[in-house]
Amino acid sequence: MTGVVLRRARAADARAAADVWLRSFAAALPTVVRPRTDGDVRDYFRDVVVPLRETWVAETDEGRVVGVMVLDGKLLSQLYLEPRWRGRGLGDRFVALAKERSPEGLTLWTFQVNRPAHRFYERHGFTVAESTDGSGNEEREPDVRYVWRP
Repeated sequence: MTGVVLRRARAADARAAADVWLRSFAAALPTVVRPRTDGDVRDYFRDVVVPLRETWVAETDEGRVVGVMVLDGKLLSQLYLEPRWRGRGLGDRFVALAKERSPEGLTLWTFQVNRPAHRFYERHGFTVAESTDGSGNEEREPDVRYVWRP
């Protein structure tokens, strides 16, 4: 995909990355109740995600952030794309980068209701390791842990 670069996020990207997360979450997971306000999410990206995690953004030639991926060791903790950018190969590029950054393996969580995410990750070689009733996440939404081993 030309016109989009993946790069490490900078402090100035926190708001745009959080806004991608918010729009993507709303589009992909309309039935999942978020326990935090938009402001809380933006603060979390500013204070925790960008400065303390390995955060990557996808940036267009025009300087617009259209995707965000967050790695925390072997955990692929976030991968969200602007809704209009889904299906264009950007998620594939992020997963390839995650595998490159964590060649010994990865794990991630996704909600059980997010069937498109299941198909996406399974296409990239991730397998289901466990399913839960959601009691361990803030949203109290049943989820699935996936793993990838090279």
